Amino acid sequence: MSAANPRFYSQPLRYLKWASINKPAYFYSIIVGCAGPALVFTVPGIRRYFGEEPIAKIPLTYPVPRGQRPRPTGFEDE
Repeated sequence: MSAANPRFYSQPLRYLKWASINKPAYFYSIIVGCAGPALVFTVPGIRRYFGEEPIAKIPLTYPVPRGQRPRPTGFEDE
């Protein structure tokens, strides 16, 4: 950067104003980067407000029926 360009750490608001005019890709990447951490805390509440429910857990075992099970017939080798 030349001496005319504001520096980010010494004057962040002035830099954002300069970057929004001269380098919009830098400006929008800074805005999106700063919005990310805030969204981590706000999005789950918004999703619950609109009715999203937690996903059911995937079963890890197959349920075995209780009691006697019929033995299959008709599969004998002859």
